[in-house]
Amino acid sequence: MHTPAIIHRGTEDYASTFAAMRAFTDSRDRDTPDELWIVEHPPVFTLGLGADPAHVLNPHGIPVVQTDRGGEVTYHGPGQVIIYLLMDLRRNRPGARVFAREFVHKIEQAVIDTLAAYNLAGERKAGAPGIYLSGNGPWQGAKIAALGLKVRGNGCTYHGVSLNVAMDLTPFSWINPCGYEGLATVDMKTMGIEAPLQEVQLALAGNLTNLLKA
Repeated sequence: MHTPAIIHRGTEDYASTFAAMRAFTDSRDRDTPDELWIVEHPPVFTLGLGADPAHVLNPHGIPVVQTDRGGEVTYHGPGQVIIYLLMDLRRNRPGARVFAREFVHKIEQAVIDTLAAYNLAGERKAGAPGIYLSGNGPWQGAKIAALGLKVRGNGCTYHGVSLNVAMDLTPFSWINPCGYEGLATVDMKTMGIEAPLQEVQLALAGNLTNLLKA
């Protein structure tokens, strides 16, 4: 794949970004450059295609939006890095289905590498997409990043990854995050990392670019 262009969309409501992702994917052709969209959303709960709405315990007035990504319910809000990956997995790669697994692995690795730059150790969990804190502290096993994608039949992707930087984490307690009752969710600030959101946005985008480029 070619190096994706990085697009800064600023703060944008989820519905607008969702519509724009689908429109971009609908209109792209084999020569359309890949893009990474960096965005921050006002508070919103989003449901994956197979999500059980019962995992939204009490939205407390926060919008709940049905999407077409994989996964269960998650929360997006201020202080969270969100990067959407509008990529053509078949570009120079005939086995798109096989590569989709590699694609997810690289996204997770980009998050792990980003956390490592701030001396935080992240790890994968089998069967539970996203990144979790490792180590022996009180936040061991807490989720710090979520991942959800849509891969169309033509091998084009949208949706993406979110990393918690400095958030009000309370809304995570109003859902079963990713369908897991009682799953602890944490952000970098809780772990003692005071980093500007834009700095982490650029760090994660850079790591994604390095891992995903041809």
